[in-house]
Order: sequence, then C-alpha cells, then structure tokens
Amino acid sequence: MGIQFENTNAVNIIELRGVSQSYDKGKVSVIENLDLLIEGESKQGQFAAILGMSGCGKSTLLRYIAGLQKPTSGKVLVKGKEVGKENRVSMVFQQYSSLPWMTVLDNVALGLRFQGISKKERNERAMEMIQLVGLDGHQKKYAQYPTLSGGQLQRVAIARSLMSNPEILLMDEPFGALDIKTRLQMQDLLIGIWEKFSPTILFVTHDIQEAVYLADDIYIMKHAPSRFVKHIHVDLPFQRNRDTKRLPHFNNLVHEVEDAMMLIESEDI
Repeated sequence: MGIQFENTNAVNIIELRGVSQSYDKGKVSVIENLDLLIEGESKQGQFAAILGMSGCGKSTLLRYIAGLQKPTSGKVLVKGKEVGKENRVSMVFQQYSSLPWMTVLDNVALGLRFQGISKKERNERAMEMIQLVGLDGHQKKYAQYPTLSGGQLQRVAIARSLMSNPEILLMDEPFGALDIKTRLQMQDLLIGIWEKFSPTILFVTHDIQEAVYLADDIYIMKHAPSRFVKHIHVDLPFQRNRDTKRLPHFNNLVHEVEDAMMLIESEDI
C-alpha cells in the first residue's frame, strides 16, 4: 500500500499517476502503480527529498520528470501537462556533466547560446551566475578534473541549470561524491539558491541528515516493486543554517526518518 496523496487547492507542480516500469516484455517489474504529487503552495517552490535503498528507482523517477525516459505505463505531468519541451525543468546529476573541452564560462552560458542570445549578453549573464555560486576567477578554466575540484564542477552544473530559469530543479545525488567539508558548503549554497530563485526542487539523496536539513518534505521509497510508502513533513524554520542542525527537533526528525527507513525495509508494506 503506497501513500495516499490528497489533492488540495494548491497548484499541482509534479504528478506521477499510476506509473509502472517493466523490462523484458513485462517479465521484470521494477516500479508498479507509483503515485507522487508535489504541489506549489506559494511563490516559494517546495523542496522535496526522496530517500530509498539503492536500486529502488529514485533516479528513474527524475528521468521521467526531465523527459529523458518514459514509463512503461502511467502518466507524468508537470503543471498539469504531460512532460514536453515547454516545461522548464533542469537536472543536476551525480556524475560531473560539464563539457570538459569548454571553459566554465562557456559551460554556464551554453543554454543561452542555444536560445540565440548574443555572446556579449550571455557572457554577462553567465558571469553573474558564476559569481553567485562562488566560481569568480575560474571562468576561463576548462571545466574538467583536476583543473577544477569536484565541488567546483558541481557548482558549474548548478549554475548552468539555473541559467535557463527553471521552474523545477531535479538533483540526483549531486553531492554524493564530494568530501564532507565540500558537501556541507554545497548544502548551504543550495539553500541560498533555493531562497533566491524559488524553484521547486526534487532532491535524491542517501544522506538522511542532508534530507532533513534541506527539504520541506521527505518521501521514502520501497522497492520490489518500488513505490512511495512514507511521507514525513520537515517542520523546521524556513531559513536554515548550521545552527539548525544543533536543534533538538532536528535530531528528532533525523531519528524519525531513520526509524521509518529501517521499518520499511524490514516489513512488507
């Protein structure tokens, strides 16, 4: 039995209705009759995190929403319409996705180039974004490792994604390969970006503390077959910083999510 999503008067931003995914002509079913509803309650987009065991299909769901993959059955809607070119959706992957033969500036400005914007304007706008994500001084470097660190490469990817002014930002374990200090810095950067640009963010992670720190709502997936079975609302202050992690209620929420995940994986829900 999955989560029963209640459709309120808020705007439906992301909807997955009865989504299933099978392979080998239906012999292997990995996702079955899965539902998800992310609503928009104000000008500030929702920040939702997805947790679940490896292989349960978290990344697959993001690919559906981004239009990179279609489910075997069911519907994927963005703002009430089936996923298509008119949807403003950007995605940041765990693997470094910058084009290594291009500079940081050219990578960040790439989307504007495809929109036919003049080189002068796109470089000016890209530089503003580069400064925002803390890469000022690196714009002429090639976007490749080890010229840039892993954290810097993810900043390039985030900056490039934001240049298209997305309504929805999909993030697939974007900080999973980073060292702990860089990861903490990137979490704070992402909070600042969310507050400034107000997109709806759907964030996949294996890190429970990260999910509680960043998200408004946490959705937990169970596999075999995959579906959402638990929703936990994160009732922490909107503006968060490292002091938030020292609140007793923060630790209580982390324990609640831990307990839910252990219970879900040990029982047939």
